[in-house]
Order: sequence, then C-alpha cells, then structure tokens
Amino acid sequence: MIAHEIDYHIYGEEMQYVEIELDPQEIVIAEAGSFMMMDNGIQMETIFGDGSQEQTGLFGKLLSAGKRVLTGESLFMTAFINQNYNKSKVSFASPYPGKIIPIDLKQFRGKFICQKNAFLCAAKGVAVGIEFSKKLGTGLFGGEGFIMQKLEGDGMAFVHSGGTLAKKELQPGEILKVDTGCIVGFTQDVDYDIEFIGGIKNSLFGGEGLFYATLRGPGTVYIQSLPFSRLADRIIASAPRAGGSSREEGSLLGGLGNLLDGDNRF
Repeated sequence: MIAHEIDYHIYGEEMQYVEIELDPQEIVIAEAGSFMMMDNGIQMETIFGDGSQEQTGLFGKLLSAGKRVLTGESLFMTAFINQNYNKSKVSFASPYPGKIIPIDLKQFRGKFICQKNAFLCAAKGVAVGIEFSKKLGTGLFGGEGFIMQKLEGDGMAFVHSGGTLAKKELQPGEILKVDTGCIVGFTQDVDYDIEFIGGIKNSLFGGEGLFYATLRGPGTVYIQSLPFSRLADRIIASAPRAGGSSREEGSLLGGLGNLLDGDNRF
C-alpha cells in the first residue's frame, strides 16, 4: 500500500484546522462535515468507504463502507482531488475545541488505533477500518465498546482530540490508568484493558464511573483532557429546561440555588 505524499500545516490553538497542500492529481480523503475551504480547481467527490478498495470491485467497496457503519460513521467519505497543473490547498477544521494530531503511519509500522469519531482526514491510500476488542470486559465496559477505528497504510492521517493533548511514551510493562473516555488513540503494541475502580464509596459516589482503562506498554498513547461526551453532558446539564429557563434562571432561589446545590463548576 502506497499512500499519496501530502504536505500539511496546522493552524490555531484551541480551534485548529489543518491545511493540506496537494500536488497535481493528489487526493486527500476526509470525514463528511470536516471540510473548511479549498483552492479553485480542487474537485470534491463522494466515495464509498475510504477509497482504498477501488481495485476490489463493488463487493470490496460495500465491505469497506459496511465497516464504517459498525464504527458509527457514515457509509460515505469525501475525496478532494487536485485537478490543477500546480499545487493547491484544501483545509479541514476540528469539530470542537481541541488539538489535531498528525499521525505518520510509517513511524508506527503502518497501524494506529483510535477512538470512534477521532478520524479527521488522511492521504489517499490510508485504509480506515475497524479494530475489535479481543477481551469481553474491555468491549462491555471500556467506553468505546467492542469496536475502535484503525488507520492502516504508509501515509499521513489526522485525528482530533478534545481539550489539551497529552502524549505518553510507555516503556515495556509500564501501565497508565486513564478515564475510558479520555483515550484518543494508541499504537498497535499497546495492550488495552479495563480495571474495576473498587470500593463501594468509589463506585457509588466517586463520580468517575465504575471502570478505568489500563494501557500497558511498550508504545505511544495519546490522551485528551476533554472528551466530547463530557463536554456534551455539561452543555445538556446547563441547557434551559421546559418553560425556557436554565437550572438557575427564573427559579425560586435564582443564583442562590447554584450555591446551595453545589453547582459551581462553570
């Protein structure tokens, strides 16, 4: 598998976007909805799956697209082709505050495993597939279910994380314990499992769930400080209730109610 060689530049701090420079006839694939802007002469085309199964006929295309459905993604992806005679640029934006991570698959021996919805875009030739958890407990309680995404090939891919990004290089046998939702991705040699927090008080009143993930080296791990699910929960908790008022607005105690119920997190 030989992916297209693309150049890129990442702009911004909290709300980033990646600008990709394409040579004539070079192609980049992206998730639907991530497109930001492009030069005139770049052609956009909707394709089944990730476009890496073009030589396998209709069945191969359907199989590639079906794998994406299992990870909760759309059947389709978008390919951007440079039809100009000179270099042209196309940009893709992150969906929420966080960091865009460039992944050179050559450095990771051709494979990188990431959470669902983390994939942003990649050079044509990178295969976006599924990675099944081999352990029942990990699949049931690991936060990402039985299926995660895997990126395979020898080109550049870009994934997105929420909040601040932490990169950890684990030594052989070294263990890192992480909130299950805070994992962005890891290399193929990392052993991923879950562990029960333990203790009745921790389980019932700790507010951190019943399990956390254990990542055992060797390998590289990317951790995010703000999973989108956590951000969404906070937004939903603060959204106006029936009647058009938020938790404190228009209530009997007003702002004093916030002090009494302990909601001082914002």
